[in-house]
Parts: sequence; C-alpha cells; structure tokens
Amino acid sequence: MGKEIAEIGSVKIADDVVARIAALAALEVDGVSAMAGNYTSDALEKVSRKNLTKGAKVVIGASQVQVDLALMMAYGYNIPATCQQAQTRVKASIENMTGLEVTDVNIRIAGITMPKA
Repeated sequence: MGKEIAEIGSVKIADDVVARIAALAALEVDGVSAMAGNYTSDALEKVSRKNLTKGAKVVIGASQVQVDLALMMAYGYNIPATCQQAQTRVKASIENMTGLEVTDVNIRIAGITMPKA
C-alpha cells in the first residue's frame, strides 16, 4: 500500500529563504570565509545574520532553482576544489530542505581574506 498525501493547500518558498540556505551551506565549507559584501565569518558569529543573503542570488522556476554566489575565500585554499565542495554542499542543502531541483550553482570569487596576524 502506498502512502497517499492529501493536497490541502500550496507551499511557496521565498527567494530570500533559498538564498539564505545557499549562503549558510557555502559558509560551512572550509576555505569559504564570507559572502561577498558581508563581514568575515568570525564577525558573523557575533552579529545577526540578517544580511547573510548579500552575495547570494537565486532564480526560482516552477520546481527548479539557479543559484549565483559571490564568495570571499580564505588565503591558502585551493579555489577550484573549494568551489566544487561549496557547489555540492549548496545543491544538496537546497534540494534536501526545499524539494526543488538545483540546476546551477555559479560561484564568483570576489576576494581573498588574509589570516589575522
């Protein structure tokens, strides 16, 4: 016997919610220090995450999402490998949390952050 799911209404996910999921997922990757235009990840822990979606843009279709991220990288990390990890993490997070299919995760490296001396 299969499970039957009753349709009782619709669910709409705001673009900002998907952008925030993408930003948080990208920031979980070692080597990604911040979203472009935001504070460093150290400062993010001390302040609210209201502006976390700066540097994250999403285009949501009927059931598909395209993501564009502008990231700051930490000095010393391999950029292509780190970006691939970020793309994989962002795609998986959005698909698992929203049920939407992610078609593209485009990343632009906006800068490099240096370690604190």
